[in-house]
Amino acid sequence: MASAALPELRVRPWEVVGSLAARELVRFFRQRNRVAGAIGQPILFWLLFGAGLSGSFRLGGQSAGPSYLEYFFPGNLALILLFTSIFATVSIIEDRREGFLQSVLVAPAPRWAMVLGKLIGGTAIALLQGLVFLALGLTIGIQFQVAMLATLTVFMAVVAFGLTAMGFVLVWRMDSTQGFHAVMSLLQIPMWLLSGAFFPADSPWLAWIMRLNPLTYGVAGIRRILYWNDANAALPANLPSLATCWIVTLGFAAAMTAAAWWVSRFRTQGDLQ
Repeated sequence: MASAALPELRVRPWEVVGSLAARELVRFFRQRNRVAGAIGQPILFWLLFGAGLSGSFRLGGQSAGPSYLEYFFPGNLALILLFTSIFATVSIIEDRREGFLQSVLVAPAPRWAMVLGKLIGGTAIALLQGLVFLALGLTIGIQFQVAMLATLTVFMAVVAFGLTAMGFVLVWRMDSTQGFHAVMSLLQIPMWLLSGAFFPADSPWLAWIMRLNPLTYGVAGIRRILYWNDANAALPANLPSLATCWIVTLGFAAAMTAAAWWVSRFRTQGDLQ
């Protein structure tokens, strides 16, 4: 007697995307120490650096201008997006060790669904933290409006998405969380310092280096959107235009997403264990 044919298993790609993204959020909120550290550390950095450097900070040599707390605010917001987005991708190493990633790879779902689910999950975590910190802008006189908040939220999401994709590309072939943190720290700190987040580019050679850094346009875009209704806002000299920031940030996110999909097609030694 012929055996009955097994029913064809159908997987909807967007359900896979939603499930993986939701899993990243659930994992994050279940780790209470991670939530506390993710919110408390940026606030501590902002207050300590703002208080410690406020007496020596002069924007463009001006005697009067924004305080360092005000100047550092967009940079600290970019710091949250950078560190949270990239470190969220460490879950790839954890999922590979637990065998979960291997199950996803052999599932009858397109590879792009797995990539997109991971990227959306990491982006959502970074964006939520950024929005929590954004509320502190009220303490330094930033005036929030609905249009400005909506534009800033979308821009921050694009920045976080591109950075999460970059982290995905770098972490895919790694099998050690220790090695991941070492490599990421070596990359993230210079990337953040040379973005105009911590100090403006006063020398020509430093300005050229900063222009090659994609995060520079993320920081500049956040700074311009935060103060787009303030005609008296003192902005750094040679700050990229908002249109340039959008173009570079969207291009970087698209390029990193394509690279993440490309590297995900290759199996690593950990996937075969």
